[in-house]
Amino acid sequence: MVEFERETWATRIGFIAASVGSAVGLGNVWRFPFQTATNGGAAFLVVYLIAVVVVGFAALLAEFVVGRRAGLNVVDAFPELGYPRWRLVGALGLATGFVVLSYYSVIGGWVIRYILGSVTGAYFGAPEAYFGTVSVGVDAVGFHAVFMLLTVGIVALGVQEGIEVATKVMVPSIVLLMVGLAAYAATLTGAAAGYDYFLSPDVGTLTANLGSVIPAAVGQALFSLSLGFGIMITYASYIGEDENLGVDGISIAAFNTFVGVLAGFVVFPLLFAQGVSPETAGPGAVFVSVPTALAALPGGRLLGIAFFGIVLIAALSSSISLLEVVVSYVVDHYAVGRVPTAVAIGVVLFVLGVPSALETAWLGWADSLAVNLLLPLEVLLVVAFVGWVLAEDAVAEIGLGTDGVPTLGPAWLWTVRTVVFVAVAGTLVLGLLQLAESGFLPPV
Repeated sequence: MVEFERETWATRIGFIAASVGSAVGLGNVWRFPFQTATNGGAAFLVVYLIAVVVVGFAALLAEFVVGRRAGLNVVDAFPELGYPRWRLVGALGLATGFVVLSYYSVIGGWVIRYILGSVTGAYFGAPEAYFGTVSVGVDAVGFHAVFMLLTVGIVALGVQEGIEVATKVMVPSIVLLMVGLAAYAATLTGAAAGYDYFLSPDVGTLTANLGSVIPAAVGQALFSLSLGFGIMITYASYIGEDENLGVDGISIAAFNTFVGVLAGFVVFPLLFAQGVSPETAGPGAVFVSVPTALAALPGGRLLGIAFFGIVLIAALSSSISLLEVVVSYVVDHYAVGRVPTAVAIGVVLFVLGVPSALETAWLGWADSLAVNLLLPLEVLLVVAFVGWVLAEDAVAEIGLGTDGVPTLGPAWLWTVRTVVFVAVAGTLVLGLLQLAESGFLPPV
């Protein structure tokens, strides 16, 4: 590995904004509402909030510890800490992010297409047919290229001038636009039913479906916090020892959860106002059900531009973090320029994403493989490494930046070793069972 001066965050708020931006991507704006609808509405929300506090936050700190203590990319971090055999764990995280970004960019291309469709009202007549038209084919490949080009452009500018500047604009923009849409949605007839569905848990539904709700909530907590992709290890490698990881982790987890809940305050009132059942919306809630609702509302085109503008910003804030994981490794390990590295990797990712742009079955398979196997396996291995291998050093790392104030480091360590490990292991087992039912092999 070639040694040279690495980039760092210019400000602490820059690190938090970038981490929040990664976390509040499609995982919150797209995935959270349909996961909530699929798993019992408010019942899922309750379990998800618990999962974020008990599992997600502790796992987030585990990735922060590895990244900051090593001060290197996700692959080289483990050898730098004195455990070269664990390099494969970092490589798995890098590979997971690589797989996800290849199809994530395709979804980002759909979002750009929907912004244009909102301008012209193209999807108002038949939203489902419109989605079927724009989600696959040569046009989908073209918009996949546009989205990847935007991602590469931001990452190529660097940590401070690219990622930090972009996310400082993106994150406030997401919140302001979503607050505005949530305020509008509150005025719609039927909004109260949406709030009731989202905020009033049915205890009977919750207890009857805990077996499916808990792993779904844990999986969503991991996905929405950008865990398992090497992102938080990479981002934490750019911060100094004077920062309090616990405070930063709380800020990121809390803000991320706030945005996810805020997305629910936008999506569910819109759906209920137009009589669209959230249970039947599924993954198509953003691209079919929400457009169906928008088509019937006054000012639907402007609302569509605002809504899909939010989704695009959120998608970009996550995609740049996924690309940065790979770029960071290449720049650290081979000391090559950031710009050519970002461009070259972007080209490779574009090519890998073409099958998903031509056939949604490929996208579904890649997503299922990443979410059910690669992501929870990576988190489980990092948790095991921090909990048992790096244990004492990990507690010491948590204590940095606290000005001598006693921390909950030991309690956090035991939480990582027990609750987090068991929860993530259970999620992995259930994910493997789901993969076994649907098939591990790609579509032919």
